[in-house]
Amino acid sequence: MKLMIASDLHGSAYYTKLALDFYKKCGADKLVLLGDILYHGPRNDLPRDYAPKEVAPMLNEFAAQIIAVRGNCEAEVDSLMLDFPVTPDYAVLFDGTTTMYLSHGHREEPKMAEGSVYLTGHTHIPHDFVKDGVRYLNPGSVSIPKNGSAHSVMVYENGEFRRFDIETCEEYTI
Repeated sequence: MKLMIASDLHGSAYYTKLALDFYKKCGADKLVLLGDILYHGPRNDLPRDYAPKEVAPMLNEFAAQIIAVRGNCEAEVDSLMLDFPVTPDYAVLFDGTTTMYLSHGHREEPKMAEGSVYLTGHTHIPHDFVKDGVRYLNPGSVSIPKNGSAHSVMVYENGEFRRFDIETCEEYTI
């Protein structure tokens, strides 16, 4: 199973297009969205080419391949524009060896067994650390990165997570 993991698109048509171009290029089976898909939120500056009405149909082309969880900027009305479900708060994926918990990251952490992976967005800052035997990963933000990080996504394949800058398509480490 190959996944592309992205978060915090915040309605940017420009960066969503870059992320989807990278998704097609990397050959992932599924696109995992960790919330804050269409709306920019009141505390964020408007991202480049803020156009939720354009982002929704771009994503809808890949509806059958998308697994999405709700972020703190999602509204119920957003779901009327999307042809794929955006699950409330959490989802769980299991690839046969690794259990991955998906969340935007703005809610309380679920109970997770050692060896699990907790994938979140929300902070717009990439991270990768282990606490109590659980690996915590954040891909950063597609459209509004913070702390000097790149416009980024992660790719998961064969038990390995790799991070990519969607502007250059180059892999990078944090």
